Amino acid sequence: MKFGCCLLNKIKNRQDLPNRGKCALLWIGGEVSLVEEEQKSESEKQPLMNTFGDKEGSFLTPKLLVALLLIAILGVGSGYLFSKKGSVSGINLKGTGTSSSISKGTIVGSDDTKTFRDIAEGVLKTGGIDGEGQFHLQRPGGESQNVYLTSSIVDLSQYIDKKVKVWGETQKAKRAGWLMDVGRLEVL
Repeated sequence: MKFGCCLLNKIKNRQDLPNRGKCALLWIGGEVSLVEEEQKSESEKQPLMNTFGDKEGSFLTPKLLVALLLIAILGVGSGYLFSKKGSVSGINLKGTGTSSSISKGTIVGSDDTKTFRDIAEGVLKTGGIDGEGQFHLQRPGGESQNVYLTSSIVDLSQYIDKKVKVWGETQKAKRAGWLMDVGRLEVL
């Protein structure tokens, strides 16, 4: 045991041991050995929170900017081409002009008779009923037989006081007996 105490005193007197950390003596089969647990200093310890560096990723990457620029160019280009094409497919705008230059047999509007399947004839007059329709067709049988009309395709104001045949789509109405969205018109 005296040997173990001497060794322990020598270890205590060494100058480099306090920096090394905890030490222990181990007696194995008649041999004494020094077991050290290395202890890292505070600066060597890994921080509790990691930093991700100074590199800040920008949302607008070069690839994204090129893609956005390409989309904008294609959008403007396709809009320009469609505007040069002229009219919307299936809509005939010939025959529009002043009311005095419109002749019998003039047909304007869409050729789509599947959408505009309802037909009515009469003299076109201005005015709707209680906010429904901007125009109406006067037909034989009195006011109850009027067809109230709106249209986003045909300019009905050019055909006032003309006998016309209209193709349209019946709309739900609160006050009007028959409310129609006109898609095609023929002057009779």
